[in-house]
Amino acid sequence: MLNEEICKVRDKLNKSIEKNLDYAIIYRISVELDILIAKYYNEKIINAKKA
Repeated sequence: MLNEEICKVRDKLNKSIEKNLDYAIIYRISVELDILIAKYYNEKIINAKKA
């Protein structure tokens, strides 16, 4: 489910920040998380319109 994937990527992002990984890696994970969050909200909007 999308919620679970968001949580996994958020944890991955947090761990990469804690480990002080390269900025490019942190940025890539952050963009991945942003895309998942956008998909989540798009689904919510589409489902709300159907109801």
